[in-house]
Amino acid sequence: MADEAKAKGNAAFSSGDFNAAIKHFTEAIDLAPTNHVLYSNRSAAYASLHQYDAALSDAKKTVELKPDWSKGYSRIGAAQLGLHQYQDAISAYKKGIEIDPNNEALKSGLADAQSASASVSTSRSRAAQPPNLFGDAFQGPEMWAKLTADPTTRLYLQQPDFVKAMQDIQKNPTKLNEYLKDQRVMQALGVLLNVKFKAHGAGDDMDTPEADSPPAPQPSQPAKEEVRKPEPETVPEPMEIPEEEKEKKEKKEKALKEKEAGNAAYRKKDFETAIQHYTTAMELDDEDISYITNRAAVYLEMGKYEDCIKDCDKAVERGRELRADYKMVARALTRKGTALVKTVKCSKDYEPAIETFQKALTEHRNSDTLKKLNDAEKAKKDLEQQEYFDPKLADEEREKGNEFFKQQKYPEAVKHYTESLRRNPKDPKAYSNRAACYTKLGAMPEGLKDAEKCIELDPTFSKGYTRRGAIQFFMKEYDKALETYQEGLKHDPNNQELLDGVRRCVEQINKASRGDFTPEELKERQAKAMQDPEIQNILSDPVMRQVLIDFQENPKAAQEHTKNPMVMNKIQKLVTAGIVQMR
Repeated sequence: MADEAKAKGNAAFSSGDFNAAIKHFTEAIDLAPTNHVLYSNRSAAYASLHQYDAALSDAKKTVELKPDWSKGYSRIGAAQLGLHQYQDAISAYKKGIEIDPNNEALKSGLADAQSASASVSTSRSRAAQPPNLFGDAFQGPEMWAKLTADPTTRLYLQQPDFVKAMQDIQKNPTKLNEYLKDQRVMQALGVLLNVKFKAHGAGDDMDTPEADSPPAPQPSQPAKEEVRKPEPETVPEPMEIPEEEKEKKEKKEKALKEKEAGNAAYRKKDFETAIQHYTTAMELDDEDISYITNRAAVYLEMGKYEDCIKDCDKAVERGRELRADYKMVARALTRKGTALVKTVKCSKDYEPAIETFQKALTEHRNSDTLKKLNDAEKAKKDLEQQEYFDPKLADEEREKGNEFFKQQKYPEAVKHYTESLRRNPKDPKAYSNRAACYTKLGAMPEGLKDAEKCIELDPTFSKGYTRRGAIQFFMKEYDKALETYQEGLKHDPNNQELLDGVRRCVEQINKASRGDFTPEELKERQAKAMQDPEIQNILSDPVMRQVLIDFQENPKAAQEHTKNPMVMNKIQKLVTAGIVQMR
């Protein structure tokens, strides 16, 4: 999860491990690329490593994502200070102050940028002055950068009286004497004299605990004698970590190592070892459900489907308690659905698997889960059909349909033919008989579909051709009907129904060639023909358009066209459709 990676990054930053912080913030950005705070935090980490170009890039991305967030401009200013782009830094801080006029960090940053800019122009005159060991430590942007980079003094910066004291000393170094009794100021002085330079403002939005503000120190009278030189190095006291939290952190680290070992064993197909590692990880850290889902994956590979399902249920339950990433919960549900599919023995067994995949998709829509759902639904349907398959009952239902057909009760006949096909979907006779029923009922498209299925199942079954030819004839597609009858005669040359069909089609085609149609018939045929894609393609063909023009205006060219079988075949289709008349 992005929040988990961010928390790891904050912890690494607080401990001074800026490279690790950058790594974790990058992981968080990959998971939540529109979260402006993540870019801001990574900018701070880059700045702490003096990688100001990268820090500036992330700072600009922060502002791009959240233009009204003042801290983004603080990040830009800090990076530009590190790059010695003082005027740009001044501009960035001013923009931030326009958004948040009371932001002390922005005001301080602006003062540092202006001071640094001024120091560039007066560097020669300042070089001639004797150095002030303590005064120089409090000058320029380095002071705030060092204080924010140190884990102890960073907490002091959350205390208004400490910030005011440091601002007073920065404006007038002689005021240091007034705050010598304040241990926080002395510790800050040690940090400024002995700790390496860190980026300005780094880490000011990390998840660090608030420190109780100590009472403001009472200013003492200025000392008359010279200020004593401080100790060479003041080491800040480390932050105390509760023993319970320390132990928890160590357990999480051990759990991650166990998980990595389990992953390595899984890749080597050493499943028993992988299970041991994942189980140990679960015992060490019960707040990461990935250990449970990984063990479930091993059980799935081993064929231990019940164990896999139990682990997936446990992962889902624990994930909801922890409000884990919905993707992790979806992964557990998908894995459970996969295991359930593996245990299927009858079509009803697919129902819990399908329900589980659907739940997974409500958590997170994933193409892999969607495919598994579609496959399960299809497999369930196929298995239902196999379980329902019974050729003997199919024949009985077909005979019942035949009886109703003879009684001209076509809807009842369709019902029994349909049941017959459910019992035996490979019976061409049932498709042929139902096609005949549809024809009687005037449902030509349904009848045509059944006739074509009949031919597909048994290309030698002549009834399929007579059914399809009859439907095409009724639809006044005489050329198509003729082709169907002729195709059927190839398998059964002496079939009288097919021969009669050919004769009727030829009569209609000849009638069309002579133009023996009433105006109403011609108009109807032409309107129907214009809906035929094949006729549309012929009429839109530039070559055929020229052929038709030649038939009207250029007899010599028309004569040449008649020698081309493909052209004449298309002409015949137009004639049959009533679009063209031959005289």
